[in-house]
Amino acid sequence: MTDQRIPWDQYFMAQAVLLALRSTCTRLEVGATLVKDKRIIAGGYNGSVSGDVHCIDDGCYVVDNHCIRTIHAEMNALLQCAKLGISTDQAEVYVTHFPCLQCTKALLQAGIRKIYYLHDYHNDPYAVELIAQVGATAQKVILDPEYFQKLSFGSLNEVTE
Repeated sequence: MTDQRIPWDQYFMAQAVLLALRSTCTRLEVGATLVKDKRIIAGGYNGSVSGDVHCIDDGCYVVDNHCIRTIHAEMNALLQCAKLGISTDQAEVYVTHFPCLQCTKALLQAGIRKIYYLHDYHNDPYAVELIAQVGATAQKVILDPEYFQKLSFGSLNEVTE
């Protein structure tokens, strides 16, 4: 086990994994962390529009094999920045699954130039082409268990006085 601090890619991807735990669509749990200058500027997970019912409560609303109730994690993170007036130009995204074509286009249009992902997921060839065409990059991250095995969550359940 290392005594060094967790590398940035591991740290930010772990944040995306944590966000995915909030996902309300049962078809796929996805989390996304937007980062600028080594600072988290927004996070998102896939789920319903605020105020709508959630897939975990009423089931998915599937049309043409897609849950149309769900806003993707990447979009939710971008929309959080838009809502709060936070620039995403030259930011990076850490997402648990390779972004779909629509999310890829939105990320690139918002100025994201580095896409880090944990899992391949229906990687669209046109999305891959667009990423290269605009001079952005997509890089797969593999979480290193070395940085996570030293965590002990047992103490969270202990009551101290």
